Amino acid sequence: MSNKILHFPNQFTNLNRNNVQNDVLAGFTIFIMLVPQGMAYAMLAGLPPVMGLYASIIPLFLYAWFASSKHLSIGPVATTSLLVFTGVSVYAEPNSASYLSLVLTLTLLVGGIQLVFGLLKVGFIVKFIPHSVLNGYTSAAAIVIGMSQFKHLLGIEVPNHLQIHLLLIELVKHVQELNPYTFLIAIGSILLLLGLKRIKGIPGAFVLVIVSIVFVSFFHLDDKGVDIVGDVPNGLPSFDLPSLTFETVRMLWPMALTIAIISFMESLAISKAIARKAKYKIYPNQELKALGLANLIGACFHSYPVSGSFSRTAVNKESGGKSQLTSIVTGVLVLMTILFFTSFFYYLPYAVLAAIIIVSVYKLVDLTEVKHLFQVNPFEGWTWVTTFTITLIVGIQWGILLGTIFTLILILMRSTHLNIVELGYLESKKAFRNVSRYPEANTLEDVLLVRIDSSLHFANSSVLDEKIKEFLRRKPDAKWVLIDMSGVNDIDTISVDTLGELIEYYQEEKITFLFVNMKGSVRDKVNKAAWGSNYKESINLSLEKMLKEKGFNYKDTRKYIPDVLDYQI
Repeated sequence: MSNKILHFPNQFTNLNRNNVQNDVLAGFTIFIMLVPQGMAYAMLAGLPPVMGLYASIIPLFLYAWFASSKHLSIGPVATTSLLVFTGVSVYAEPNSASYLSLVLTLTLLVGGIQLVFGLLKVGFIVKFIPHSVLNGYTSAAAIVIGMSQFKHLLGIEVPNHLQIHLLLIELVKHVQELNPYTFLIAIGSILLLLGLKRIKGIPGAFVLVIVSIVFVSFFHLDDKGVDIVGDVPNGLPSFDLPSLTFETVRMLWPMALTIAIISFMESLAISKAIARKAKYKIYPNQELKALGLANLIGACFHSYPVSGSFSRTAVNKESGGKSQLTSIVTGVLVLMTILFFTSFFYYLPYAVLAAIIIVSVYKLVDLTEVKHLFQVNPFEGWTWVTTFTITLIVGIQWGILLGTIFTLILILMRSTHLNIVELGYLESKKAFRNVSRYPEANTLEDVLLVRIDSSLHFANSSVLDEKIKEFLRRKPDAKWVLIDMSGVNDIDTISVDTLGELIEYYQEEKITFLFVNMKGSVRDKVNKAAWGSNYKESINLSLEKMLKEKGFNYKDTRKYIPDVLDYQI
């Protein structure tokens, strides 16, 4: 691939000694966070903990070279890990050889989709997933992630489920099997993590891992039923091209597409937030290509899908990181860990990894946001609630898809709504206002003045007909209908025909229609519909007749019309 296609970044060319020192320090800080998190998230994905370390080497090097973000820290994350488990556990037993093979194939597909999307410059696709859907999904996923780790916190064996009610039922059924040592380790781990979070500069997860390993090893708690990681293979991950067959692609592509889009959306949101503060630009399609290459080639080295991490990216920025050299430093340190220090993790309890996951994801449950959405726009609030409920009850794999479909259905339903109001002249403001909001506004019994505040199309054209007739039923003496079209940005053929039919229908009742403030693009479509030949003469004559009957000259028409009659058919 050429430089032109991949757009090699120049973020390493401007590094000086101070920047390098900052990047090395930030890279070491991220490494301390990434090792325990990576192992925990691999466990969440139904994989051996070492897979989290494999996913923190090659992908980091590749992303660092091709990314446009200077600060985004990629690697295993909670949401992507749970999606991996969701998509693959229905086809194979977690931690089995067939499960591992399918995960690597899934990673290859995710990388391929992201790379193709980046090359085709379709990064705009994320705009079709509303913020309310993504936030509701993330909040529900965080709850599912947390609940899925309760079996490790309690030291019990329960079947894997992706629906919250099924998880709760299984936990209640097996709660009497609780291992007290595991439970105490879990509670102590959560309290320690929450306590250390209050002390700035202390890597809580790293400290917890060291303390728990020493504690379990010294008291031989593994002999008392505490599940531990055990042997972690050392050495570099071998090159292994994932098996691609028609059947595996058919099974995995829906989840691969979901992971590709969600991981990109999360990564882009994080990188843009940091770039805005650091005053540089993010290129979405370049980010797609960088993530795509990281996943595509990473899959050949036993990596599973990676994404941007908000917590590690924030730490990178706070630690003084200046470029993606931080990712390279982090990757090198993880590589050294795999080569020389994997035996250190033998006594690491699964309960500690579960505690790290729960403390990492609980803040993703954003109830403040749903309250804000309902205050500002109830439509978005109900979208959040629907997505949240679907994700919890139906399953995490359906949350984004069904939430987005629900939003589109609501938008279509809203498009049938037509906002049309009657206007009256408000003397105090010297302007025309909605009589529903300003009952004191003056109106005339023989003139109906209305304003349309929606584009007109086939879905609401019948509503337009009903609304006009409803207004006229309330004004039996009306002889003139003046329609302010200033709020109409577009009109289709059906709506033009509907207006024409209204004019014809009320001509028999001696009611004349006039239009004001019709925009140029709308006027062009109306003219093409041959209104001129059908109605122009009678309406022009009616306008002149009306003005004479009222005894007003042209300037006085502002008392009855919201603006100058600039369009007369």
